Amino acid sequence: MSELKITIRESLPEEDSLLAEHLYRLWRDNNIPADQIRSNWLEIAIQFIDTARRDLCYRAFVAEVEGTVVGSAGCQLFAGLYPDVLVEDCRRFGYIWGVYVEPDYRRRGIATQLMLEAIAYLKSIGCTRALLHASPFGKPVYDRLGFIDSNEMRLGL
Repeated sequence: MSELKITIRESLPEEDSLLAEHLYRLWRDNNIPADQIRSNWLEIAIQFIDTARRDLCYRAFVAEVEGTVVGSAGCQLFAGLYPDVLVEDCRRFGYIWGVYVEPDYRRRGIATQLMLEAIAYLKSIGCTRALLHASPFGKPVYDRLGFIDSNEMRLGL
């Protein structure tokens, strides 16, 4: 597998269940126990993707090797956490989420290629900044792409 022919393309709506499956695996890879994931996770994820596609310019990209999808990433307009009172030139954020690559295909640049597609798409719809929450696996990829740590703070309740 040293010289993989990787194809990155926009996902199709009929692949939403695969995107949801990748999201589930992402959570499991990040040590979220299966019993802490809702039993109807597939339905919830597909409904979220459908709503985001309709209301938030959602797009997803997949990586294929020999016709098999081995990775994916989604992105959309960031809906915000508070009233959006700033003009779009100042604040039109995009959010990247669900970046996942199958374990056997990691460390081959696939996540980077998926991220570049997501970033290009967010730029094309006028986003002024891309946001994401990095897993320990993904942080080195995002660091190399120029993402910087932010001022987000957390408090466990």
